[in-house]
Amino acid sequence: MILKRILLLIICSLLFIPCSAGCAENIKEPSVAGKFYPSDKKELKESVESFLSKVQKGKRDGRLIAIISPHAGYRYSGQVAAYGYQEIKDSGIKKVILIGASHHAGFKGASVYTKGSFRTPLGDVEINEKLAGSLLNGNADVIFNPGAFENEHSLEVQLPFLQTVLKDFTIVPILVGSPTKQTYDHLISKLTDILDEKTVIVASTDLSHYHDYNRAIEMDSKIISAAERLAVIDAGQLLQDGRSEMCGAVPVIIAIEAARRYGANLGVLFKYANSGDVTNEKDRVVGYASIGLFKSPLTGEEKKELLALANKAVTDYVTNGKAPEVDMQNRKFKTDGAVFVTIKKNGALRGCIGHVQPVMSLYKSVINNAIAASSGDPRFPPMTKEELKDIDLEISILSPLNPVKDIKDIQIGKHGLVIRKGVHSGLLLPQVAIELGWDRDAYLKNLCAKAGLPEYAWRDAELYTFTAEIIK
Repeated sequence: MILKRILLLIICSLLFIPCSAGCAENIKEPSVAGKFYPSDKKELKESVESFLSKVQKGKRDGRLIAIISPHAGYRYSGQVAAYGYQEIKDSGIKKVILIGASHHAGFKGASVYTKGSFRTPLGDVEINEKLAGSLLNGNADVIFNPGAFENEHSLEVQLPFLQTVLKDFTIVPILVGSPTKQTYDHLISKLTDILDEKTVIVASTDLSHYHDYNRAIEMDSKIISAAERLAVIDAGQLLQDGRSEMCGAVPVIIAIEAARRYGANLGVLFKYANSGDVTNEKDRVVGYASIGLFKSPLTGEEKKELLALANKAVTDYVTNGKAPEVDMQNRKFKTDGAVFVTIKKNGALRGCIGHVQPVMSLYKSVINNAIAASSGDPRFPPMTKEELKDIDLEISILSPLNPVKDIKDIQIGKHGLVIRKGVHSGLLLPQVAIELGWDRDAYLKNLCAKAGLPEYAWRDAELYTFTAEIIK
């Protein structure tokens, strides 16, 4: 009988399964209390509150979707981290997706902690077991590997700040090891689905490591700019080329892409500093940034400004062959955006060119595609000065693409379509089906024709939907 009870206790402890037969409650004890932050409750509380008291919450345009936050010892990065956490103080956030890179354990894919609580000197933080469990996917190498969290600091150091600024919240802790493409795609898709008005993502990372002070600022400013512009492609190239560094690179890119798919269109740097600002030792420093990603819908005035910019681009180029030079100040317009510009002459199509992916800033995409639609659409000759008085412009800002699982999900008037098959591809904007009176079958047939494919080629091709914010 005693032997059976001992075996039961051993099995429960190995599997981290709470039970009523003598198993301890499943609590992840702190790994870096007393190292990265104070282990004494009173001292820790005073430390975090002191950092927060030195930050004044800014007036923001939009809703905060994600925070990029540093994870060094509080002496070095605590004040920078406070800028991000002040933004969500008493915000009513109930769910926090914590995502960071594994610094100590090597493993394929990602590990999600799915059971129990994380403990700090300020108390226990409950894991949202339902959401955490929903992320698990063996095919994407997203599993529950509790050992990966044993000595990890990147998520733990965020908790005392969260415990100070929020009430009654749960967490979903994710550590990324060596992710596959399936890991990356799966986490982005699932996090996008999880996001709502009561949820925020916190991506944990420090920036450049052990360069001199000025070199660190140079490297860090580039990756900060990419994050502010939600420019995933630019960020990836900067990190791949070694022009910038982030120890939590993949978690940050996952957070940016998930936030972008959810509708984020504005990044804001709250605070930047490096360890040299704290220690005054500037030969070998580590960079820290607190950045917020916001969903900030375009105002009526901003839409008018974009339309005026497109008109000016066409007029300037058709008149004198030059694109307008713009000193853009609006940060929303500096964010990368996927844009199509449509030109109609006396109500008939005169040109339509655009980008399916956000490969440049929104305002540059408007300028470039307006010019291309007027003078580079192969279906039409270049526009003449005499035509300028007869044209109307329309801007379509595209959402990220979503694979079509069932053609019944395609909604006429809401969804644009992209088809890809072999070397063929084609796109139709959502307003086209309405303008031409197509039903779903006609929409799909004409999409195939646009791509130079047989009318039923969509049946075994890659199909994607998108939505568009239309400005006209």
